[in-house]
Amino acid sequence: MPPQSMKGERVFITGGAGFIGSRLVQALAALNADITIFDNLLQQVHGPSPVIDLPGRMIVGDIRDAAALAGALGECRPTIVVHLAAETGTGQSADEPVRYVDVNVGGTARLIEALKQLKDAPSRVVLAATRAVYGEGAYLDNAGRTTVPLPRQPSEMARGVFDLYDKEGNLLTPIPTPEHVPPAPGSVYGSSKLMQEYLLQQVAAPWQAVILRLQNVYGPGQSLRNPYTGVLSIFCQQALAGRTLNIFEDGNIHRDFVFVDDVVAAFVAACHEPGALGRTINIGTGERTSIHDAAILILRSLGLPTERLAISGEYRAGDIRHAVADITLARALLKWTPNTSFSRGIAQLSAWSMRETT
Repeated sequence: MPPQSMKGERVFITGGAGFIGSRLVQALAALNADITIFDNLLQQVHGPSPVIDLPGRMIVGDIRDAAALAGALGECRPTIVVHLAAETGTGQSADEPVRYVDVNVGGTARLIEALKQLKDAPSRVVLAATRAVYGEGAYLDNAGRTTVPLPRQPSEMARGVFDLYDKEGNLLTPIPTPEHVPPAPGSVYGSSKLMQEYLLQQVAAPWQAVILRLQNVYGPGQSLRNPYTGVLSIFCQQALAGRTLNIFEDGNIHRDFVFVDDVVAAFVAACHEPGALGRTINIGTGERTSIHDAAILILRSLGLPTERLAISGEYRAGDIRHAVADITLARALLKWTPNTSFSRGIAQLSAWSMRETT
């Protein structure tokens, strides 16, 4: 349950004007927290002339700018920091590794250094981490043992071999991935996000970190212009533009789609629940949906023919096959549970997408 009030808390939110951040700002402001938003308003996400109307103090700055960070933090004097600012996207990270490492790793390092220079440090830093750190995640082998397979090889995917097998050629069975599974990122994006976790855990500091490993977040407000945003908003944009949806591989890629409002509720809990301090926690639904089924649901929600999709067999190096979270810890430590069904969430995303494109 959220607190009745967070009056007296000063919350500094990097990336606070973004998809998740803007909703989090509103949720925390409704609890009477004092909010400072630090965001570079990246054109790829926000467009060329963004209009930001959010409660709190808005500071336009880049997470890589140490001086701007120090000035903003000195003005805010935060008791809580929520670190959302990051470059996201598996494919783009392979093309622009320097940018991803500089923003995600270097930006987090600069944030930590700026926080350590404050006279009064915050009590906690909440990180928006990602399930991408798991790579392929947890599977069961034929003997019922949990294993984390190596990333899939492009040479195998080119032959149409998309599932994962053990060394003897036996098919592995995907299971919900718990937090104790060793990280094995298969992309530059995942590696850069894992380094964020390591920095917060390994630098001696007076605050405690809360690390939320997010599954695929979706919902109204997710950028329809960003080609590296979530697959569901990309599908909405393409479908409304009259295009046929291109379903990669054999259509049986699976994701754990979690609605943005549920994710915001998890962040609010991470800002106040004592049991979350020092912990790494999965945020998802615990349920997996195939990309093929998600595309059909979107087309139906938009009132379009469900035949307007094609399973192409195309693939992307670094993509994982199955993703689903074990959310036992989230329920116990955050006292949180997702409340939005996938069909209801898609209905909201589709309705918003139609309004945005008319």
